[in-house]
Amino acid sequence: MKHLMTAAMLTFVAGQASAQDNDVALQLQWVTQSQFAGYYVAQDKGFYDEEGLNVTILPGGPDIAPPQVLAGGGADVMLNWMPSALAAREKGLPVVNIAQPFKSSGLMLTCWKDTGITSVEDFRGKTIGVWFFGNEYPFLSWMSQAGIPTDGGEEGVTVLKQGFNVDPLLQRQADCISTMTYNEYGQVLDAGVSPDELVTFKYEDQGVATLEDGMWVLEENLEDPAFVEKMTRFVRASMEGWKYAEANPDEAAQIVLDNDMTGAQGLEAQQRMMSEVAMLTAGSNGALDEADYQRTVDTLLAGGSDPVISEAPTGAWTSVITDAALN
Repeated sequence: MKHLMTAAMLTFVAGQASAQDNDVALQLQWVTQSQFAGYYVAQDKGFYDEEGLNVTILPGGPDIAPPQVLAGGGADVMLNWMPSALAAREKGLPVVNIAQPFKSSGLMLTCWKDTGITSVEDFRGKTIGVWFFGNEYPFLSWMSQAGIPTDGGEEGVTVLKQGFNVDPLLQRQADCISTMTYNEYGQVLDAGVSPDELVTFKYEDQGVATLEDGMWVLEENLEDPAFVEKMTRFVRASMEGWKYAEANPDEAAQIVLDNDMTGAQGLEAQQRMMSEVAMLTAGSNGALDEADYQRTVDTLLAGGSDPVISEAPTGAWTSVITDAALN
């Protein structure tokens, strides 16, 4: 009887371990929306099931910092902009990029045309809304490269800590605000503003674009072969979800909407967002392009006396998982 009980307990424990090996908690960078469509599509279409994975998608929000969630063990993998992740790594949180679904940046500044702004030099003496909590790094690096101070004055810009909305522009509290091509810019238009009243500056066009929405894990976990194998399956299924979403944007938007528990999203807005997001993931199979990575690092290092990172990171990304997932 004792041997039978021991065998049963071992079987139970092994079953629990096996289940845990297939559990994945993904921390999103923001709330449920088409910015993350690939993951919701992979879940809805059974791509994760086909890989034997039980994936929990954790929405983000203004009070949720993905690096903190990852560090605290609340997630296995997080989505994060590379500037934020590399800054966190330099400060002691050993995060590693394992996949990069977003090939291009959707970040831009949207300005009132009647302010007379036509070029970056015209930012001098203006008030610009900037997101913080790690999202400020690309802007600060850009201004440093342009030689424009960020402490106000006629020759510098006054930085307004922008909430995650477009109110500062609509209320004329700022001359320009931070927007994403797939989100806030559309919100400005929805408020009744004509595109002819605006001028935009895409970071991608300015040569200061940095990588966004990469998949990051803790370095120590990559020492576990079981974790690496699980992440390989996760990346493979997630990229299948992304490619399906690109090919079927309206269906993907509806799937996202079905997963929005807040009821705050609308179908038309999500469809518009998905069409824009598809342009950013196009051309990516999930593998990080080393040239894109180096461009991001160079941009972050080019911060003059106040760079985002003080030295080029080592070990901040790996191709091991995408190499296995894509072959």
